[in-house]
Amino acid sequence: MALSVKIESFEGPLDLLLHLIDINKFNIFDIPIVEITAQYMEYLQAMETEDLNVMSEFLVMAATLLEIKAKMLLPAEKDEEGEEIDPREELVRRLLEYKMYKYMAAELRDRLSVSGKALYKKPTIPREVAEYEAPVNMEELIGDTTLQSLNAIFQQLMRRQKDKLDPIRSQFGQIEQEEVSLDEKLGSVREYASKHSSFSFTALLEKQKSRNQMIVTFLAVLELMKTGELYARQEELFGDIMLTSRI
Repeated sequence: MALSVKIESFEGPLDLLLHLIDINKFNIFDIPIVEITAQYMEYLQAMETEDLNVMSEFLVMAATLLEIKAKMLLPAEKDEEGEEIDPREELVRRLLEYKMYKYMAAELRDRLSVSGKALYKKPTIPREVAEYEAPVNMEELIGDTTLQSLNAIFQQLMRRQKDKLDPIRSQFGQIEQEEVSLDEKLGSVREYASKHSSFSFTALLEKQKSRNQMIVTFLAVLELMKTGELYARQEELFGDIMLTSRI
């Protein structure tokens, strides 16, 4: 089947072959090598280029097509498993690979074209709006627990701490380690909460070694509940309060 029109320029021999396959609606896995070679050679005769590098690429493909055409006229070769070797197999693989990259390149060009039409403006949000923080809903954070119940447990543990003091020895002088600050205690409670998804409020306070430690820990828990990093719940009336970590 001869071409009746002059073909436009192509990016290379594989691009030309894909064009010929498409316009003739050939099956790329069963290329009629005689017809495709005849059309390819006709295009070469109509080429108007003096670039030897470009021409050499098309001539190499022409030689490849003629070689495949000659092999198909001979008895089929067989591989180690006894199956016939199709001389067109390597050409088909190269065409499929080229076709994939060609579609990918077209997709990237389309995306680049669309992205070039996208415009962005600098944020114009008023400073008051940007700095706004939604008010904390303490009822939602604390859930069924009340600050009174937290305070009741805290005061109960403080009384236990006081009962542990020896009335005589407490009058002796002693060297005490500097108490931890609220920021340091916030860090230690956060670290503890990150390793325990749920823990007892009472047990946390009982781990403290002094009254001041308990007070600072209590304040740290309230602060973390305020920021939403801890969630408190009480399963039953007068029961222990469980803290759930959201860190």
